[in-house]
Amino acid sequence: MSDVTAAQRVKLARAVSRPGAMDYINALFTDLFVCKGARLHREAPCVFGAIARFHGKPVTVIGTRKGRTFEEKMKYNFGMPSPEGYRKAQRLMRQAEKFKRPIITFVDTPGAYPGLEAEAEGQGQAIAASLALMSSLTVPVIAVVIGEAGSGGALALAVGNRVILMENAVYSVLSPEGFASILWKDAGRADEAAEVMKLTAADLLRLGVADQVIPEPEGGAQNDPKAVFAAVDKALTRHLNQLSKEKDLAAQRYQKFRAMGVVREENEI
Repeated sequence: MSDVTAAQRVKLARAVSRPGAMDYINALFTDLFVCKGARLHREAPCVFGAIARFHGKPVTVIGTRKGRTFEEKMKYNFGMPSPEGYRKAQRLMRQAEKFKRPIITFVDTPGAYPGLEAEAEGQGQAIAASLALMSSLTVPVIAVVIGEAGSGGALALAVGNRVILMENAVYSVLSPEGFASILWKDAGRADEAAEVMKLTAADLLRLGVADQVIPEPEGGAQNDPKAVFAAVDKALTRHLNQLSKEKDLAAQRYQKFRAMGVVREENEI
């Protein structure tokens, strides 16, 4: 699918029929013990969390949910986590750290919820706390971007030792529509913006943001979910085996993210 444009990949990443976090989680993990709430405020359905087994070994799994029907989208806030969602994720990450469980996240969100209520409840603080916590974890952390990943709302669940992107996933500081509105005062130029933002999986692999890109079938992951799940299973197994041999995972993760954005010559990339 090398001839697919960045704008087309944005549309594929947002496709309602695309496998969501729960599709991956139900296909890849067993013995799910669902965990709800942050023990601070109400439940945040957008962010799913559970203790599970991956090939018999205990892990903590976290994923953002968008929903497919209108009712589901309303329930999951169209995939935009609230502060309660990030704080729930933090609770599960601390628990995973305590019991030495690897953490696997599935990210598919346009960004954190920007509403007045979220701001009043400390959205910025919740995101910052997630970033700080994930940076310090001593257990393996793998983030899988399965759809779109927008700004700090996505990064707050994606500070991983390994960052994996599906071929048609996109990851950027804001949406192409937002980029075009700010830069050109014209949201109608979103497709043009997508081409210059370097937000595709291939771009991010070349820039060192992604560690692996998992190929998708022609037309997107929804056309052969079983093959996609098998590929993700293989990737997770390989990376977990590699990370189990690392001595200082927090330091490795810190150096990985500190290196992002370092200016390099084109022939060094």
